[in-house]
Amino acid sequence: MASVKTWWRAARPRTVLLSLSGILMGGFLAVAANPAVNPWTLALCALTAVSLQILSNLANDYGDFKKGVDNTHRTGPRRTLQSGAITERQMRTGIAITAVIALILGALLIFVFAHLTWQELAVFAIVGVAAVLAALLYTLGKHPYGYQGLGDLFCFLFFGWAAVAGTYYLATKILDLAILLPATAMGCCSNAVLNINNMRDYENDQVSGKNTLVVKLGLKYAFAYHILLIVVSFLCLTAFSILKEAPFYSYAFWLLFPLFLKDLFTIRKTLQSGVPDRLLPKQVLHTFLLTMVFGGLFLLGNQ
Repeated sequence: MASVKTWWRAARPRTVLLSLSGILMGGFLAVAANPAVNPWTLALCALTAVSLQILSNLANDYGDFKKGVDNTHRTGPRRTLQSGAITERQMRTGIAITAVIALILGALLIFVFAHLTWQELAVFAIVGVAAVLAALLYTLGKHPYGYQGLGDLFCFLFFGWAAVAGTYYLATKILDLAILLPATAMGCCSNAVLNINNMRDYENDQVSGKNTLVVKLGLKYAFAYHILLIVVSFLCLTAFSILKEAPFYSYAFWLLFPLFLKDLFTIRKTLQSGVPDRLLPKQVLHTFLLTMVFGGLFLLGNQ
């Protein structure tokens, strides 16, 4: 049986902060709108998001291994199936257990703690099942959408709109379309993480038939797309602050822009020689910092 340390590596903990970023953004905005929100609702949103992230990571490990994408030419960290640290049977069991955990947490969230109407329950039950399927079908199945260049779309929807707007609504029961602005920002930042991952793996994915958006666009346009993602994310947060008449200090989140700009220069410099893997956890961390600074300042301005 694989060790706990091996399963921890398979879960890819460096990606967990990304799954938490959208939830935290929605949580900050929810508390700003209603300080009396149920903390258990926010906690279960976070736990569900983390379980879905881990499920996606395990499924990707299995799917890419079975399709031959995880090979000696891959430039990222060596995965557990590829190295033999976890067997295929063990990984299938791990995926099934994690999927059940995600479903249980999601069910507790919407059926017990969120206090939803039957109509709302139906909507969020569909979203929850769709999230589990999205985590699995990115690389699993005969026609995984991650191999068709659709990974960015699903990443945007679930890490951005579903995470931020879903958390906000579950906590407040307020339908505020303006929340789609910070939700779009989080979706763009999440896609930036995925884009770095796919630029890093560009050559191997191209040879292996994994037609990510980067493979479809080519490295030059993938870099232009990356610039667009970062710029749009900051502009969306700015537009939301203006719309909500946030105090002047709320715009201090722009002080983090140089961190993202530095990453852009590094990507441009290494684009042809190979985008380094170290940029991926940096993008995750910068997204998390952006969430904490923007969300914290917005909450402070609404006290």
